[in-house]
Amino acid sequence: MRKNRIGKQERQQQYTILALDDDRIMTETLQSYFENSGFRVDIENDPYAAIERVRRGQYDILLLDFLMDPICGDEVVAQIRAFNQELFIILLTGHKSMAPPIRTIRELDIQGYYEKSDRFDQLELLVESCVKSIDQMRTIRKYRDGLQDILDSTPLLYQLQPLSGLLQVVLDQIRRMLPDASACVYLGGVPSMEIPPVYQGIGRYESNLCLAREWYLKLADQEYVPAQRNMAERQLVLPLYNEHHQIEGIFLLDLPDGFPEHGLTLLEVYAKQVAAAISNITLHLLVNQKNEALNQAYAKLRDNYLEMIQAIRALVDAKDIYTRGHSDRVSYFADLVAQALGKDEAYRERIRVAGLFHDIGKIGTADQLLNKQSRLTAEEYEEIQLHPQRGSEILSAVSTFRPIAPIVECHHERFDGRGYPNGLSGEDIPEESRIISVVDAFDAMTSDRLYRSSIGIERAKEELKNGRGTQFDPRIVDVFLTILHEYDRVQEKIAWTYATIPQDSSSPQLP
Repeated sequence: MRKNRIGKQERQQQYTILALDDDRIMTETLQSYFENSGFRVDIENDPYAAIERVRRGQYDILLLDFLMDPICGDEVVAQIRAFNQELFIILLTGHKSMAPPIRTIRELDIQGYYEKSDRFDQLELLVESCVKSIDQMRTIRKYRDGLQDILDSTPLLYQLQPLSGLLQVVLDQIRRMLPDASACVYLGGVPSMEIPPVYQGIGRYESNLCLAREWYLKLADQEYVPAQRNMAERQLVLPLYNEHHQIEGIFLLDLPDGFPEHGLTLLEVYAKQVAAAISNITLHLLVNQKNEALNQAYAKLRDNYLEMIQAIRALVDAKDIYTRGHSDRVSYFADLVAQALGKDEAYRERIRVAGLFHDIGKIGTADQLLNKQSRLTAEEYEEIQLHPQRGSEILSAVSTFRPIAPIVECHHERFDGRGYPNGLSGEDIPEESRIISVVDAFDAMTSDRLYRSSIGIERAKEELKNGRGTQFDPRIVDVFLTILHEYDRVQEKIAWTYATIPQDSSSPQLP
C-alpha cells in the first residue's frame, strides 16, 4: 500500500496547482494538504496577481474562492478564459447560497464546484478527476502531435525518388521521433522488374541486415500478418504490405523503455504510410519501364511507318517521272502554311503525309494516260479525276494512314463547290485539303511538265489571287502568298526535289 502511495505521489508531481483565496490561512492550508498528496502548489491572495501568474506560468489546476475582494471568482475565471482555455478550474465557496448559477459555471467552463468544509477529501476527489482529464488531454495532444509529424513527413515520403532515398527519409523521421533509436527497413525487391533488395539501418542495425531479412523471409510465405510486438526484447516488427496484402518489406525498431502504447499505434500508422509510398515508387518504376518499352516499340513502328512512306512515295514517283519531287514540295509547302496558321505538331504531321500521298491514286491510272503527250479526251480526263477517290481507298486500307484518307480524297474540291469528286464547298472541305489544293496548284504551275513549261513564280501568284474565293480558300491563299515573299530562301531548302524534265514543243494541255 505504501509503495502505491509513493508511486501516486511521484505521478502527481507532474501537476501544478495554483490556489487563490483572499484568506491567506485558507491558501496555506490548501498548499499544505495538496503538497502532502504529491502535488506542486503555488498560492496567491490577490486575484489580479493570480491572473498574471496564470498568464506567465504553466499551471494545470486552479483552486479559487468565489467571494473575493476586489473581484469575485467568476470575474477572475472570465479574464483567464480570454487567454487560456485549457486550465482546469475548481470553484470554492463557504456559503452554498452564494454559489454562482449553474449557467455561469457552464459558460466559464468551470470543471468543479466545492463547498468549503473542515475536510478536503471531496475536494481531493475533484482534483484527481481533473488529473485524469489532464492525462487524457496530454495523451490526445501527444497523439495529435505524433499524427501531425506523420502528416508533415508524408509529402517527403511521396516524392519521386529511388527506394534508397525513401528509406533514408523514413530513418531520418525515426531519428526525429526517437533520437537514440535503432531501426532498419528491408525491402525484398521485385525480381520481375529487376529491382534488387534494398536495406538501410541506424543504430545497431546500421550494417546488420540479417534479423530484418530473417523476419522478411519468415513472413513472406504467410497470409497478412499484423505488427509483431516483442515487448520482452522491446522490439517492434512492422510488415510493409502493398494494397494487395503482398509483403514488400520489413520495418524493424527497438523501442526505448517506457515507450507509450499510443506511440506504438502511431508507428503502425506511419508504417502504413511508408508501405503506400513504397508501392507508389514501385508503380512509378513499373510505369517508367512500360513507357520505355512502349517508346522503343513506338520508335520501331515510327521507323516502319517512315519506311512505308518512302516506299509508297518511290512507287508514285516511278509511276510518273514528270511529277517526281512534286509530292515532296506539296508536303513541304503545306507544312509551312499549317505552321503559319499556328497548327500543332499532330496536324502538321498529318498534312505532311497527306501532301506526300495526295497523288497516290494515280497508281491506278494507266501509264499511257499519264504520259500521253496529246490532248486528253473528255473520257480520259474523267479517268484522271478518279485519282483522289482511288487514293482515299488505298490509304483507308491501312489503319496508320486512315486519318489522312479524307484529306487526299478532297484535295481537288473547289471552294465554290465546282470541284471533284464530291462537289464540296467552303468549310465542308477539310481544311488540310484546302491547304493542299493551293500549294498543289502553285507547284504544278511553277514546275516543268511533259505538256508545258513552268509559267513562273509571279504569274503563278496572280493565278492564285484570281482563284481566291472560287477555286481556293481566300484565307489560305493570303497566308501562302505571305510565305512566298521569301520564295528564294524556301526554294533553296527544296532544291533537291527538282529534276530535269524533257521538253516537248508540242506539249498537250488538259481540257
